[in-house]
Amino acid sequence: MNAPRHYAVVGGGWAGCAAAVALAGSGHRVSLFEASRTLGGRARRVEADGRLLDNGQHILLGAYAACLKLMKQVGLSPSNAMLRLPLQMRYPLAAGADGMDFAAPRLPAPLHVAFALLRAKGLGRDDKMALARFSSTARWMGWQLHQDCSVAELLERYEQTPRLIRLMWHPLCIAALNTPPERASARVFLNVLRDSLGARRAASDMLIPLIDLSALLPEAAAAWLARHAGQAHTGTAVGRLLPGSEPGAWRLEDRQGESLGEFAGAVLATGPEAAAQLLDGHADTTLLRALDHEPISTCYLQYDDGLRLPQPFYALADDPARRAWGQFVFDRGQLGGPAGLLAVVVSAAGTAVADGHAALEQGIVRQLADDFGVPALAAPRWSKLITEKRATFSCTPGLVRPDNAGLPAGLALAGDYVAGDYPATLEGAVRSGTAAAKRLVSRRPEENP
Repeated sequence: MNAPRHYAVVGGGWAGCAAAVALAGSGHRVSLFEASRTLGGRARRVEADGRLLDNGQHILLGAYAACLKLMKQVGLSPSNAMLRLPLQMRYPLAAGADGMDFAAPRLPAPLHVAFALLRAKGLGRDDKMALARFSSTARWMGWQLHQDCSVAELLERYEQTPRLIRLMWHPLCIAALNTPPERASARVFLNVLRDSLGARRAASDMLIPLIDLSALLPEAAAAWLARHAGQAHTGTAVGRLLPGSEPGAWRLEDRQGESLGEFAGAVLATGPEAAAQLLDGHADTTLLRALDHEPISTCYLQYDDGLRLPQPFYALADDPARRAWGQFVFDRGQLGGPAGLLAVVVSAAGTAVADGHAALEQGIVRQLADDFGVPALAAPRWSKLITEKRATFSCTPGLVRPDNAGLPAGLALAGDYVAGDYPATLEGAVRSGTAAAKRLVSRRPEENP
């Protein structure tokens, strides 16, 4: 290993935290700079009306090996921090509600999916045969496509039924890629299915956080850094990137032009717009500026303490015709939060928020009351809608994503938008942060200052 050096990480989201831990774990000193007062980036804790919430509800998968490894490294126990549930797509089945009940037993793969399909309620024989055919064909193909297309085209090609598309593939696609199937990359979707449905049974498990998103990884990473020659500086926005005094070294300034120091290298773990601004004049930023984005909205609804859903979370049948936009509902009271607090997620929320937050909230509470057959769900005591306008990049077919090729020595990009197998997920962010750190520490000796 090269002699210890001092590296900078710009951005305290999951990618930045992963890069900082990887650099410090290699024996180097690390300074992490985050503009916000709270670590976590687009997966963080927020305060609203005196309540501590998350800026969005996340589900991790058992396949997220990089996330789970990093949590353990910084001293978190995934089994204590997250509720592990088998693969499932369960809808509330009140009288007249349209849905299904699909839940995998704890059997070895692929038997767990086969038994879940056999026992599934709400799917007809044609639906079950279509799903079995798709799964078998995808395994035979190695979960790969030679030419990318939309998820909708892929599902049509393999004769998936309209009901199966609506109740299974549509919600899975927008949950994983935050892009509607008509515009979503089939190749990337298959990558996610490969590492979950196509892997061992535990890889398809759903992991739901029991603590807030900042505590789930970023704050533990910052505490670990403090014990390993590193430090996280919150409330410190990097405004300028300048060449250092030696080849491969870089100087950072804050937005007031004050020096933040000179470093042997820097990981830029910001969003693509901020990365493009910092790299302006140093590298081609065309791909960074060309990315389109998708919003995600999360509607928090507080009911009486006695309200409790039969399960910790459910899928919901979104229906634009009846202004029912929710796709998943989580009972936060069963997930370490206040009793009676529900969180409803609306992915790819561009159309849903077009009529405003009030209309979206009203549609969601009507949807819950109708789908669960519980009139009280139409009258929450308190509500808050949080919309992350640029939650993820639009994961479209054939999208060319930014990578580290062509960057000057001593610089690396990290973020869930950086080129890789995964869409904009926490796992993609952590993988990119680890890879960015490896890029810096593996530079040839003559490139090091």
